[in-house]
Amino acid sequence: MTSVLVVEDSARIGAFVEKGLRAQGFATRWVKTGSEGLTEALTGAHDLVVLDLGLPDLDGSDLLRALRAAGRTVPVIILTARDSVVDRVAGLSGGADDYLAKPFAFEELLARIRLRLRGNPEAEPAVLRAGDLTLDLRTRRVSVAGEEKDLTAREFALLETLLRNRGQVLSREQLLGGVWGFDFDPGSNVVDVYIRYLRGKIGAERIETVRGMGYRLGES
Repeated sequence: MTSVLVVEDSARIGAFVEKGLRAQGFATRWVKTGSEGLTEALTGAHDLVVLDLGLPDLDGSDLLRALRAAGRTVPVIILTARDSVVDRVAGLSGGADDYLAKPFAFEELLARIRLRLRGNPEAEPAVLRAGDLTLDLRTRRVSVAGEEKDLTAREFALLETLLRNRGQVLSREQLLGGVWGFDFDPGSNVVDVYIRYLRGKIGAERIETVRGMGYRLGES
């Protein structure tokens, strides 16, 4: 399983990113200080690092320099409130592979993570399957028993999340964080609405409601 290290001192943002990535099928490790982040990144156990800059005890830019000086080539995406052109140029020149300013949309962060992981053939399968249901990540096409289905971007993202975690129960909160993003109202019924839309297109029997817990896509 692909592992993402999140180095972020904000409890709200760190928990959100960690939860969203887990909902998308990634293994995650979240640490809150620069020194912990450097120690973790140097282990070589992670496939990508999401790095804040304003960290306690060791600034993210210093962490990145130390990581590159040690010869570690793990992809690093800077996620920070520092959004000036000077900061962006400094971050990219200092060894970052990408730079995303806060506030951010989770879908954009996820897209950037997947882009940076494409060099690892084990990190990103091209097609997700569950029985005769297939979702092609490259062409953005979904088919059921060979028949192509027309999904909206949000329906596609929801189905992708369920497929990546097929057989597992995902709570509404996990689906909100992974598909709709950080600032969406947690009291909204949008997940239930889109599950209904999706069932209408791929078959109601494929997505199981687990009462009091959430939803699960069957293995077949």
